[in-house]
Amino acid sequence: MTNAIPAPDWLAKDCLDIGVFTNRLDKMLAFWQDTVGLTFDHMLPLGGGVRQHRHDFEAAILKLNHTRTELAPRTRGGYRRLIIGKAGLAEAADLVDPDGNPVRLVPKGQGGIDHWAIEVATASKDRFFHHYETCLGLPRDARFPSAVRCGRSLIIGIEEPEVAEDTDSAEMMRLGYRYTTMQVFKVDTVHGQAVARGAQEGAAPKTLGETARISFLKDASGNWMELSQRASITGSLAPG
Repeated sequence: MTNAIPAPDWLAKDCLDIGVFTNRLDKMLAFWQDTVGLTFDHMLPLGGGVRQHRHDFEAAILKLNHTRTELAPRTRGGYRRLIIGKAGLAEAADLVDPDGNPVRLVPKGQGGIDHWAIEVATASKDRFFHHYETCLGLPRDARFPSAVRCGRSLIIGIEEPEVAEDTDSAEMMRLGYRYTTMQVFKVDTVHGQAVARGAQEGAAPKTLGETARISFLKDASGNWMELSQRASITGSLAPG
């Protein structure tokens, strides 16, 4: 069933991108392309020895960030599992990629998964909704105890009280699922409003050449989210 919850008008793309860090490029490329079935789009050099291998899923991007520098282990908190709704799939399948990241493939629409969903550890339902609903303005999806919609994509909160003081999460570049990306029309506006409402700033807005203007926020459990004003989507990188 197609999601009927309208996306906020400040979203420039009606789905969420997922950022992953790895040291095992060849094995990860084979898994995400051949096993999961994502389409490789292009490689984007990020600087500092990091190269982003971008894979498409129904207009959303899996950002497979490869670095030769050894990554620290994943944190106790953080993003837990990616659930992908695939057309033509007969039954659900639970997979694990070469780095140990859980992936669940489900028939499209099953369990309310119309596109894809990322599960994120949170200390409490209230703290989850304070960040994603109050600070960011994403609408709830009542089919789940703790979930918000980013267009067709879902962010699902998994309550784990022990993640409340996960100090290891301060460093974004670690192994595993490490951040999500929302494409917005005006990074500075969305970022400023979220911080004013109580979101934690991860990095202030900045412009990356002629490609994008970006910033980072963190939720109460230290999970990272990128805001991106990408020129190829918005047509402008002007602050505002």
